[in-house]
Amino acid sequence: MEDFIKLCYRTTCYHCQKDVDQNITAVPNGAQVVCGNCRATRAYVPVIEEISKKGDYVKPGCYDIWNLVSTALCRQCKVNGPHDITIGCRNFTVRCRNCGFTHLFRFNLEYVDDPVESAV
Repeated sequence: MEDFIKLCYRTTCYHCQKDVDQNITAVPNGAQVVCGNCRATRAYVPVIEEISKKGDYVKPGCYDIWNLVSTALCRQCKVNGPHDITIGCRNFTVRCRNCGFTHLFRFNLEYVDDPVESAV
């Protein structure tokens, strides 16, 4: 399956504290943010898909909220256009600017992928 959303956002990693790219991926059945340096990963699970207003589901959290934009094909209106991506420590939303169709993901798991352990 192709990625619905795939982009990078450069910021300070909450885990390693380095200013590096955070690799962001979202598909209908999940989303994640992975540090390009230490591989610290925040995984999000789908909660709901519906038409919503901009700003719905945005709640303050323990980290800064990232407001990003990416071009993607909307599953609802089928327009390949801008989608607003809002990522916080509790929620991750992807919202089509054309029709308002929103994917809401909730934080589920945080882990650090150890490349040495993975190679064994």
